[in-house]
Amino acid sequence: MVALLGPADTNLRAIEQLFPTLAITVRGNEISFTGDLEECQKLEALINELLVVIRSGQVLSTDMVTRSISMLRQVPQDHPAEVLSLNIVSSRGRTIRPKTANQKHYVDAIENNTITFGIGPAGTGKTYLAMAKAVAALQAKQVNRIILTRPAVEAGEHLGFLPGTLSEKIDPYLRPLFDALHDMMDQDSIPRLMQSGVIEVAPLAYMRGRTLNDAFIILDEAQNTTPEQMKMFLTRLGFGSRMVVTGDVTQIDLPSGSRSGLNIIRDILVDIDDIAFIDLNAEDVVRHSLVGEIVRAYGKFDEERLSKAQEQRAPRQLRPGN
Repeated sequence: MVALLGPADTNLRAIEQLFPTLAITVRGNEISFTGDLEECQKLEALINELLVVIRSGQVLSTDMVTRSISMLRQVPQDHPAEVLSLNIVSSRGRTIRPKTANQKHYVDAIENNTITFGIGPAGTGKTYLAMAKAVAALQAKQVNRIILTRPAVEAGEHLGFLPGTLSEKIDPYLRPLFDALHDMMDQDSIPRLMQSGVIEVAPLAYMRGRTLNDAFIILDEAQNTTPEQMKMFLTRLGFGSRMVVTGDVTQIDLPSGSRSGLNIIRDILVDIDDIAFIDLNAEDVVRHSLVGEIVRAYGKFDEERLSKAQEQRAPRQLRPGN
């Protein structure tokens, strides 16, 4: 009961906010609630799911409680215990797991398809979970190497104007991939694996002309690829390999007038088997709660701006005789 209610009953307070119409009472090792039957059934299902999570050895947090009830309220319904108890990879006593139903669908898609596209806003775990699956595949000897790449597209600065060698100029673009890698592997082993070619981190331009066999390949920030670059990357796929392409179509840094390869790829590949498209949204943001609110606010702003633009372009209808 202590694990369920949380320190200073923080989890209980969260549950009470999520079920404001129910009267919830805790006495010793028993919890009871009265109110609307349907809401009582949902709360009973929530508690049963949370108990499974606790028995798996996890420490229950308020965030996990909130996300669990969201999973139970959505249609079709997902089981929080299945989502929150799925272990992808463990390192230094830390286990990486999906935190939302969509994230679990994303992880399952990577497991079951040769090419997976993870499309969604910042903070939804697109790159991080793909990296975890890559490390898990390498540890299980399903692949012989991990290849991480992203387009070196300038966001306000030109590569030529930045100080240092080409490697030093490119490093900031690849730093997020390094950061995720350091969370999942022993720090001392990464330089050795990179030197031996087991782990390769390189700009997208370095992929041209190659065939990538027995590899787990991740293309990050794919919204900054042109259609030609996207085709070039996808056709690098070799035998025994798996690809994950991640990106956010709302944060395109390509020059004005350039098309994003990620924007059109779904229409091109939609009917091909063994390719999955997973859409993540503001509900899947696992950073600070404000990040999810910011994503929603920008989405609403973009929709309103698009609606106004369409109204301005619409031809005016004249009445007969005018």
